[in-house]
Amino acid sequence: MSKEKVLEALQNANDMMDAKGIMEATGLERADVDKAIKALRKEELVDSPKRCFYAVVK
Repeated sequence: MSKEKVLEALQNANDMMDAKGIMEATGLERADVDKAIKALRKEELVDSPKRCFYAVVK
């Protein structure tokens, strides 16, 4: 559930987002955002082009 929210927030963003921005966009707690990002990165759906910032892999 949280993975889908994080992925959707990143897809709708105009630029990279940090964890705080993702938290604000999704309403999720920091631990849930971190866990979702880790899973999405493992699935190669999300990348970190800049330290601590995330974007959808295109």
